[in-house]
Amino acid sequence: MSYPGYPPSDGYPAFPGYPPTGQESVYPPAGQYTYPAVPGGFPPSGGGTYPAAPPNAGFPGAAGYPAPGGYPASGGFPGAHQAGGMPPYPGGPGFAVPPTGPGFGGYPQQAPAQSYAGGGPAQIPGFPGGQVPSPMPGAPAAVVQFTQGTIQAAPNFDAGRDAEILRKAMKGFGTDEQAIINVVANRSNDQRQKIKAAFKTMYGKDLIEDLKSELSGNVEELILALFMPSTYYDAWSLRHAMKGAGTQESVLIEILCTRTNQEIREIVNCYKSEFGRDIEQDIRSDTSGHFERLLVSMCQGNRDENQTVDYQKAQEDAQRLYQAGEGKLGTDESCFNMVLASRSFPQLKATVEAYSRIANRDLLSSIDREFSGNVERGLKTIVQCALNRPAFFAERLYYSMKGAGTDDSTLIRIVVTRSEIDLVQIKQMFTQMYQKTLATMIASDTSGDYRQLLLAIVGQ
Repeated sequence: MSYPGYPPSDGYPAFPGYPPTGQESVYPPAGQYTYPAVPGGFPPSGGGTYPAAPPNAGFPGAAGYPAPGGYPASGGFPGAHQAGGMPPYPGGPGFAVPPTGPGFGGYPQQAPAQSYAGGGPAQIPGFPGGQVPSPMPGAPAAVVQFTQGTIQAAPNFDAGRDAEILRKAMKGFGTDEQAIINVVANRSNDQRQKIKAAFKTMYGKDLIEDLKSELSGNVEELILALFMPSTYYDAWSLRHAMKGAGTQESVLIEILCTRTNQEIREIVNCYKSEFGRDIEQDIRSDTSGHFERLLVSMCQGNRDENQTVDYQKAQEDAQRLYQAGEGKLGTDESCFNMVLASRSFPQLKATVEAYSRIANRDLLSSIDREFSGNVERGLKTIVQCALNRPAFFAERLYYSMKGAGTDDSTLIRIVVTRSEIDLVQIKQMFTQMYQKTLATMIASDTSGDYRQLLLAIVGQ
C-alpha cells in the first residue's frame, strides 16, 4: 500500500526529508498502549545497572545516572549526536500514579494495577508490603494499565477553519508563529492530516512546502514532524538511522523495542511502500551478530500480547535465563533473545520478578554482566519497558538535554511520538526520577518558538 504524495521508492528527499503531501494518511494515529504492570516492589538487589533510590525519594536522582558520553561510542545510548548518525531532521483520569517505594534494582516501577481472583494479591513474607504475587497462583488474572497523552483530538474541529488560520499566519510579510503553534499543538495527528488536505483543496498549495518556506531551524523540524503521519514518522526515522555512512543504533532500539505488534507491522509495511526497501534487509546490512538478530526478531511484530500473566511460565523462563547466563560459563545469547523478544510485557515483568528470587540479582544487572554494546542496550530497553515504559522514555528525554548541547532529534522524536500515547505518565516519571519537571528542563535547554511549541505540546 502506498501513501499518495509520498516519495517514490527510488528517491528520498535530502532535507528536511518531508515529502509533499496533501492526502490523508491511511494509517491511523498510534493507539493507546495497554501494557499493564503487575505489583511493583521487587526486593532491592545489589549490582543493578540503575542506582538505588536516594533517601526520601522512590526514584533515582539525576546524579545517580552515568554522565553523558558514558555509554560506548558505537550507537551511544542515550547521548548526543554521533558521527554518521541521525541527520538533522527530525529527530486525567485513569492513569497510574507513580510508586513511592524503591524500585527493583533502582529502576522505577509502575504503580500496581493488578486484580487477582480471590479478593486480593498473594501475601509473601519478606517482600516489601507483601504484595508480590506467588510464582504460581491458581488463576492468573488479566491486568490493566491506562495511559494518557498530552494531546487529544480537539472538539468542534474544523479543518477548513484551521487551514485558513495557517494561511493567514504565513501570508504577506513575516510569519505569525504563535498562530501556527496554537493550531498544531492542539490538534491530534489525524486532525493535522485533515488540515493538510483542506489546505491544498482551498488554496491549491502544499501546506508542508509553505511551512518549510516560512520556518527554519528546530521549530521547523518539530512542526514538520508533527505533520507526519505517525507510522510514516517512525519509518522515516528508522530509514535515516540506517541511511548513509554509519548507523544510529539508539534510534533502532528506541523504536523497534518499544512499539506494539500492530505499530511494528504498519511501520514495516510503510517502510517498504514509501522507500521501496525491506527493513529487515537494511537491518542485516547495517548491524551484525546478536544485535542484528534481536532487531530482526523485533521486526516480526509477533510478541505475545496476551495480558494474562502465567506465573508458572514466568518461573520457568526465569530459571531458563539464569541457566543461560549467570548459571553457566559463557552466555547462551539465543535464550535471552527468545524470551525477551517473544513474551508479553506483563509476562516479562513477572519473569523479572521471579529471576530476582532465583539469581539473587536483578535481570538488568545480569544483562549488564553477560552482554555489551548495542545488544546489551536493546535487551535492557525491553526489560525497562516491561518494568516501566514511561520511565524509559523519561530517561531518554533527560539525557537528550543533559550536559552540553541538546540532542534535538531525540527530544523532538519522543515528544512527538508519545504526545498522544503516554506523555502524561512520562512527565510524571520524569519529575519523580530527576526532581524537576520535564517542562522546566525543556525551558532551560531550548529557546524561542521551538521552546514555546515544545512546552505547548508537553503542557506545564
